Amino acid sequence: MQQSTLKKLSEALGISISTVSRALKDHPDISAATKLKVKELAAAMEYEPNSYAVQLRTRQSNVLGLLVPSIDNFFYDSFIAAVEDEARKFGYSVMIMQSRDNVDIETANLNIFRKNMAMGVFATVSIATDDMAPFHKLEDLKIPVIFFDRVPEEKGFYTVCLSDADAARLAAEAIIEKKKQNVLALFGHPHLSISKVRSKTFVDTFKEQLPSAAITLHFPEQPEPSKEIALKALQSANPPDVIFCMGDLILIGVMRAIHELNLKVPEDVAVISISNGFIPTMYNPIITYVETSGYKLGKLSFSQMLGRLKGEEVSENVCVESILVKGGSL
Repeated sequence: MQQSTLKKLSEALGISISTVSRALKDHPDISAATKLKVKELAAAMEYEPNSYAVQLRTRQSNVLGLLVPSIDNFFYDSFIAAVEDEARKFGYSVMIMQSRDNVDIETANLNIFRKNMAMGVFATVSIATDDMAPFHKLEDLKIPVIFFDRVPEEKGFYTVCLSDADAARLAAEAIIEKKKQNVLALFGHPHLSISKVRSKTFVDTFKEQLPSAAITLHFPEQPEPSKEIALKALQSANPPDVIFCMGDLILIGVMRAIHELNLKVPEDVAVISISNGFIPTMYNPIITYVETSGYKLGKLSFSQMLGRLKGEEVSENVCVESILVKGGSL
């Protein structure tokens, strides 16, 4: 059914269009009786205001943009769920776009947010992002940007992070506690600040607490290269006694290699991961992991965004605490 117009409402009630419009907005100059008549008829005729016209007039859409590399990732899926849950409570809707780790797509999506008058944008940068000018442009237009998970190294932006250094330290200390000496450590893309922070902290923790351990670093990021690295290492003359996985995608690849070689965890090789929490529970034994919750990150990110939209003072950089969750793999 087509939406009824203000003109049809005014004709049916025998009053001016401006009176109808003001009655629907609860203008104080319009009597309570007239407001009631207009609203009852509007409901009966299924009238809805032209949201695009309202956006043009107020420059507010109540839409929040959310940019992720890919939605087919449990971590980002849980982050999106948290933001949508919170947005609904406060009358916002969420427009979700994927960059596919392509800078051109990332920039195009930011332009879409701007053209759709997004009131704020949540973003995680693509792997190749070096030029932050498109994000600066949003801020210049008074569109607040909250970066999460993968955040820019450039200062001056508002970021909400997992406690990356703490997560790596907790994982390293859990391995050290078990006195493992030959560590295969697999991290995400080396260009990303999250990989730089975690790999440095991981290595530094061993240097300080167990300098005798041998640590081999790789940066595969995705399941297939993670699997190939693990296969080669596990079949070498000096196989690792523990494998550290920086994230769930790496963990999936490593476990494929372990299963292909019919190895037992932790008898043949121990495993520990940084994880959102779901993937480790799919294995037997459950993988020991450091929790980095996408849902908690989403909740905190929305809180920061809401503060900025209200013009409140919020911290530029905040973090979600990391927690070690013990399974049977270490």
